[in-house]
Amino acid sequence: MNRALKPARLTQSLAALFGALALATAAHAAGDKTVYDQARATAKASYDTARKQCDSLSGNAKDVCVAEAKAARTKADADAEASYKGTVKARQEAAKDIAEADYEVAKERCDDQNGNAKDVCKKEAKATYEQAKVDAKAQRDISETRKDAAEDKRDARYEADAEKCDTLSGDAKDVCQDRAKRMNKQ
Repeated sequence: MNRALKPARLTQSLAALFGALALATAAHAAGDKTVYDQARATAKASYDTARKQCDSLSGNAKDVCVAEAKAARTKADADAEASYKGTVKARQEAAKDIAEADYEVAKERCDDQNGNAKDVCKKEAKATYEQAKVDAKAQRDISETRKDAAEDKRDARYEADAEKCDTLSGDAKDVCQDRAKRMNKQ
């Protein structure tokens, strides 16, 4: 009974650790190489510790533990990279990598079952994986659409503000046009 609880406690501990790491990494500005390198080093150290704890287990419990440790590292690395790059594409790639890691864990968990229950478990894991990939792509598309819409709004506002300046002349017109540009670059 205790052996069944160990992987669950380990999983909870790893999830809490990597969640805190992801939040700390996300709190820093995109492009901070030092923070990125530190997050990756922390992820590796945490993985090494978790992996060593798996050595005390055997059979599929060990396989699940190792898969969970790898998944936690993958999640931390992906989050660090997405935060470092700071792009929509990087966030989509991170979501895809995390989905793959979760899928590997789910497949390992299915190995505890037999027959039809195992087949159903694997198909549900695959369906969850495919859904996560689709959600990541949709999130990217939504982000790009929002960005495009914001640019279109800003351009339309600039054109309207610039049109108002056409009634002016000389320095007043120049000042008005500069103000329109500054106001619509935000």
